[in-house]
Amino acid sequence: MVKPLMVVLGLSLFGLLAVGQFAMAQGTSIGPSGYKVPRFVSLKSDRVNVRGGPTTDHKVKWIFRRAGLPVEIIQEFENWRRIRDSEGEEGWVYHSLLSGRRTALISPWQNAGTIVPLSKTAESDAALALNAQVNVLVDIKQCTKENWCEVSAQGQSGWIRANLLWGVYPDEVIEE
Repeated sequence: MVKPLMVVLGLSLFGLLAVGQFAMAQGTSIGPSGYKVPRFVSLKSDRVNVRGGPTTDHKVKWIFRRAGLPVEIIQEFENWRRIRDSEGEEGWVYHSLLSGRRTALISPWQNAGTIVPLSKTAESDAALALNAQVNVLVDIKQCTKENWCEVSAQGQSGWIRANLLWGVYPDEVIEE
């Protein structure tokens, strides 16, 4: 199976067993890093190895090939972060390959070619700012308590409902 923007390299049974051991250790809402778990971050590099467990001894499961993609940190172990991507795949990444920069994908669960409208303001009846295709990578400028997010990509910006983004939690407020 070849995933978009990444290459699947293999799966380690040993890695899966090791992940199970660490999963039980993560029971708090604040990880060893001092940040909340879970949380969204983005990839810092154009090449990020995702491993079956939290060491370089674990096999690489796949490689992300695009900086800026959003991932969800669901667990921490020392300097390793267990992440989940927009397709629901999970693996371990070294912390220095992740960035606090907030990005999102527009409705990656919808059919390719689907158009999603972005508004000029954070209102349901606002004028159309632009149309975007699903799976477009956007930078998050802000998200309001009313579940609207201002996003930008390639010099254009607009407002979109937070539930149309993968990379933002429901009711999450993000300030500029």
